Amino acid sequence: MFPALYAILDAGPNLTIESSVSLAEQLADAGVGLIQYRDKRGTARKVFEASRSLVASLGPRGVRVIVNDRADIAVMVGAGGVHVGQEDLPVEGARRVCGSSLWVGVSTHNTEQLRAADRTSADYIAVGPIFPTGTKENPDPVVGIDFLRLARKMTRKPLVAIGGITVESASKVYAAGADSVAVIGDLMLARDPERRAREYLAIAERARNTQRTSG
Repeated sequence: MFPALYAILDAGPNLTIESSVSLAEQLADAGVGLIQYRDKRGTARKVFEASRSLVASLGPRGVRVIVNDRADIAVMVGAGGVHVGQEDLPVEGARRVCGSSLWVGVSTHNTEQLRAADRTSADYIAVGPIFPTGTKENPDPVVGIDFLRLARKMTRKPLVAIGGITVESASKVYAAGADSVAVIGDLMLARDPERRAREYLAIAERARNTQRTSG
């Protein structure tokens, strides 16, 4: 079963390698099994060192670490996969670098991109932004819950909903067809990230129980 919570560590001036690892360990303690490291401005060396540190810490805990954009670094540090956007390396290009053992995920923002992603070897498809978000400098237009429902009908691949999701909105995101919710700000800015992660996981469990009952 695809992990219900996809935590994304968005590196910035206040998130050092050490603090990234510390935050990731708190999330792992809460039961989070899928964590992405994203650093759009960092040097290749920094992304490499941060990713290597995360894999060294989280690998023994059974957490899959995903590296944003850099398939080469994902392979070098023994990560669990790479995530690419529409302007990054194509899915099949990333697959040639990573091989079959690593996950390749891809972001989509409209039906055309979703159809294209469904035809690739991507292991999961991210859809969003579902709600307005402040974690990207130039965010794509909000797609909303209705698009997520449509996406669920268009593919059998796991769907990761992303963009402005909070504990208040997560239940309806799961109900609309998301296998997982990707959360950035609501985890990174939480006073107690471990507790917040547990809240998401509890919401996900209730949503899955409801789906099993109704199905």
